[in-house]
Amino acid sequence: MVTRLTHSTLYVLDQEKAFDFYVNTLGCKVNTDATMENGYRWLTVNPPEQPELEIVLMPILHKAMLKTADSPEGIDEESQQAFKLLLEKGILGAGVWHTNDCRATYEELKKKGVQFRGEPREQFYGTEVVMYDGCGNWFSLTQPKEMHK
Repeated sequence: MVTRLTHSTLYVLDQEKAFDFYVNTLGCKVNTDATMENGYRWLTVNPPEQPELEIVLMPILHKAMLKTADSPEGIDEESQQAFKLLLEKGILGAGVWHTNDCRATYEELKKKGVQFRGEPREQFYGTEVVMYDGCGNWFSLTQPKEMHK
Protein backbone atom coordinates (compact mmCIF):
# COMPACT_ATOMS: atom_id res chain seq x y z
CA MET A 1 0.00 0.00 0.00
CA VAL A 2 1.27 3.49 -0.87
CA THR A 3 1.65 5.60 2.27
CA ARG A 4 3.18 8.95 1.24
CA LEU A 5 5.09 10.95 -1.36
CA THR A 6 8.67 11.65 -0.24
CA HIS A 7 10.29 13.15 -3.36
CA SER A 8 9.07 15.30 -6.22
CA THR A 9 11.22 16.34 -9.18
CA LEU A 10 11.61 19.75 -10.78
CA TYR A 11 13.55 19.73 -14.02
CA VAL A 12 15.88 22.70 -14.38
CA LEU A 13 18.37 23.95 -16.94
CA ASP A 14 20.83 25.34 -14.42
CA GLN A 15 21.18 23.55 -11.10
CA GLU A 16 23.23 26.36 -9.49
CA LYS A 17 20.60 28.93 -10.42
CA ALA A 18 17.90 26.60 -9.05
CA PHE A 19 19.91 26.16 -5.83
CA ASP A 20 20.14 29.93 -5.43
CA PHE A 21 16.39 30.43 -6.02
CA TYR A 22 15.06 27.63 -3.84
CA VAL A 23 17.57 27.99 -0.98
CA ASN A 24 18.58 31.66 -0.92
CA THR A 25 15.37 33.24 -2.22
CA LEU A 26 12.56 30.94 -1.02
CA GLY A 27 14.32 29.73 2.12
CA CYS A 28 14.22 26.00 1.41
CA LYS A 29 16.67 23.83 3.33
CA VAL A 30 19.25 21.64 1.60
CA ASN A 31 18.54 18.01 2.36
CA THR A 32 21.08 16.29 0.08
CA ASP A 33 23.85 17.77 -2.04
CA ALA A 34 26.11 14.97 -3.23
CA THR A 35 28.10 14.27 -6.37
CA MET A 36 27.82 10.72 -7.67
CA GLU A 37 30.54 8.68 -9.39
CA ASN A 38 29.36 9.72 -12.87
CA GLY A 39 29.60 13.42 -11.96
CA TYR A 40 25.86 13.81 -11.49
CA ARG A 41 24.89 16.10 -8.61
CA TRP A 42 21.98 14.76 -6.53
CA LEU A 43 20.46 17.91 -5.05
CA THR A 44 17.31 17.92 -2.95
CA VAL A 45 15.75 20.70 -0.90
CA ASN A 46 12.88 20.83 1.59
CA PRO A 47 10.23 23.51 2.03
CA PRO A 48 10.95 25.25 5.37
CA GLU A 49 7.89 23.79 7.14
CA GLN A 50 7.73 20.49 5.26
CA PRO A 51 10.94 18.57 5.96
CA GLU A 52 9.40 15.24 4.93
CA LEU A 53 9.13 16.36 1.27
CA GLU A 54 12.32 16.43 -0.78
CA ILE A 55 12.27 18.43 -4.00
CA VAL A 56 14.81 17.05 -6.47
CA LEU A 57 16.37 19.82 -8.55
CA MET A 58 17.09 17.73 -11.64
CA PRO A 59 19.33 19.11 -14.41
CA ILE A 60 17.65 17.84 -17.56
CA LEU A 61 20.70 18.27 -19.79
CA HIS A 62 23.28 16.42 -17.69
CA LYS A 63 24.99 13.57 -19.54
CA ALA A 64 24.02 11.20 -16.71
CA MET A 65 20.36 11.82 -17.62
CA LEU A 66 20.85 10.70 -21.23
CA LYS A 67 19.47 7.33 -22.28
CA THR A 68 22.23 5.00 -23.51
CA ALA A 69 22.79 1.26 -23.92
CA ASP A 70 24.39 1.29 -20.45
CA SER A 71 21.64 3.50 -19.00
CA PRO A 72 18.31 2.49 -20.62
CA GLU A 73 16.31 4.23 -17.86
CA GLY A 74 17.64 7.63 -19.00
CA ILE A 75 15.87 10.21 -21.14
CA ASP A 76 16.45 10.12 -24.89
CA GLU A 77 18.06 13.16 -26.50
CA GLU A 78 14.88 14.22 -28.34
CA SER A 79 12.95 14.27 -25.07
CA GLN A 80 15.74 16.19 -23.33
CA GLN A 81 15.54 18.82 -26.05
CA ALA A 82 11.74 18.98 -25.69
CA PHE A 83 12.14 19.56 -21.93
CA LYS A 84 14.80 22.19 -22.65
CA LEU A 85 12.44 24.04 -24.99
CA LEU A 86 9.59 23.98 -22.46
CA LEU A 87 11.88 25.16 -19.66
CA GLU A 88 13.29 27.95 -21.83
CA LYS A 89 9.74 29.10 -22.56
CA GLY A 90 8.93 28.99 -18.84
CA ILE A 91 5.71 27.07 -19.32
CA LEU A 92 6.12 24.09 -17.02
CA GLY A 93 3.77 24.62 -14.11
CA ALA A 94 5.06 22.84 -11.06
CA GLY A 95 2.74 23.34 -8.13
CA VAL A 96 1.43 25.55 -5.36
CA TRP A 97 3.43 27.14 -2.56
CA HIS A 98 1.39 28.12 0.50
CA THR A 99 2.06 31.29 2.43
CA ASN A 100 0.45 32.87 5.49
CA ASP A 101 0.35 36.30 3.81
CA CYS A 102 0.36 36.32 0.01
CA ARG A 103 0.65 40.08 -0.40
CA ALA A 104 3.53 40.45 2.06
CA THR A 105 5.38 37.45 0.58
CA TYR A 106 4.82 38.87 -2.92
CA GLU A 107 6.41 42.17 -1.88
CA GLU A 108 9.31 40.42 -0.14
CA LEU A 109 10.06 38.15 -3.11
CA LYS A 110 9.61 40.97 -5.63
CA LYS A 111 12.35 42.91 -3.79
CA LYS A 112 14.58 39.83 -4.18
CA GLY A 113 14.05 39.90 -7.96
CA VAL A 114 11.45 37.14 -8.32
CA GLN A 115 9.35 37.54 -11.46
CA PHE A 116 5.56 37.38 -11.21
CA ARG A 117 2.67 37.17 -13.64
CA GLY A 118 0.73 40.14 -12.32
CA GLU A 119 -0.16 41.03 -8.74
CA PRO A 120 -1.92 39.02 -6.02
CA ARG A 121 -5.64 38.55 -6.68
CA GLU A 122 -8.53 37.24 -4.66
CA GLN A 123 -9.75 33.86 -5.89
CA PHE A 124 -12.48 31.57 -4.53
CA TYR A 125 -9.78 29.52 -2.73
CA GLY A 126 -7.74 32.45 -1.34
CA THR A 127 -5.25 35.08 -2.47
CA GLU A 128 -2.96 33.99 -5.30
CA VAL A 129 -0.18 35.25 -7.52
CA VAL A 130 1.83 33.27 -10.10
CA MET A 131 5.62 33.36 -9.76
CA TYR A 132 8.50 32.05 -11.84
CA ASP A 133 11.58 30.31 -10.48
CA GLY A 134 13.88 31.62 -13.23
CA CYS A 135 14.67 28.00 -14.11
CA GLY A 136 11.70 27.30 -16.38
CA ASN A 137 8.98 26.52 -13.85
CA TRP A 138 6.06 28.55 -12.54
CA PHE A 139 4.09 28.20 -9.34
CA SER A 140 0.98 29.51 -7.69
CA LEU A 141 1.87 31.35 -4.48
CA THR A 142 -1.33 31.03 -2.47
CA GLN A 143 -2.71 32.14 0.86
CA PRO A 144 -5.63 29.75 1.34
CA LYS A 145 -8.91 31.23 2.56
CA GLU A 146 -8.57 29.64 6.00
CA MET A 147 -5.30 31.58 6.46
CA HIS A 148 -6.86 34.98 5.76
CA LYS A 149 -6.69 37.30 8.71
